[in-house]
Amino acid sequence: MHVQEWLDTVPPAAVYALVGLVIGLESLGIPLPGEIILVSAALLSSQHAGINPVVLGACASVGAVVGDSIGYAIGRKGGRPLLAWLGNKFPRHFSEGHVATAERSFEKWGMWAVFFGRFVALLRIFAGPLAGVLRMPYWKFLIANVLGGIVWAGGTTAVIYYVGIVAESWLKKFSWLGLVLAVLIGLTSMLVLRRKAAKATATAEAQKQAAEPETVPAAD
Repeated sequence: MHVQEWLDTVPPAAVYALVGLVIGLESLGIPLPGEIILVSAALLSSQHAGINPVVLGACASVGAVVGDSIGYAIGRKGGRPLLAWLGNKFPRHFSEGHVATAERSFEKWGMWAVFFGRFVALLRIFAGPLAGVLRMPYWKFLIANVLGGIVWAGGTTAVIYYVGIVAESWLKKFSWLGLVLAVLIGLTSMLVLRRKAAKATATAEAQKQAAEPETVPAAD
């Protein structure tokens, strides 16, 4: 069943809760399609009188901010062993290469990595836990987390809602295209990060091998 058609059968209060929960869990560090759920719900709000886009955007923002904050706390407490455990559980998302790529982004951009990471599928999962592992000052993380969550969740809801209102005559087609576009953007960003992660892993392994001292055979 189409995601939007399925959401249409759910009561408005449940839609708000579902969007907030899925986005919160994704921000916490669990790979879930938060962006697809948000886009679908925002499109639905443009043609469903029972779903208020302001409430929807607020729930999505709260889910994003709270989820990231919990992820930060977990990452700060769990440290590097947590990343290793996540790498074993979710190797496609938390591989050493992906972690290395995300870590370089944090070292280069600091709190802005948290803000802009909200707009990239893979970094959305990494931002909270990795910021905690790297012990970013919480006040910096909180500012970037709140601003990023509101701009991403609230902005996405507003844009999709108003486009749906303006394009009501071809809303069904746009709904399908919107979901496809969201998936393609997510997949593209993930593939780009995966490619960079693979290069980072290869570079790290090469440097590690170069740093290891050569073993000298014992004399007879």
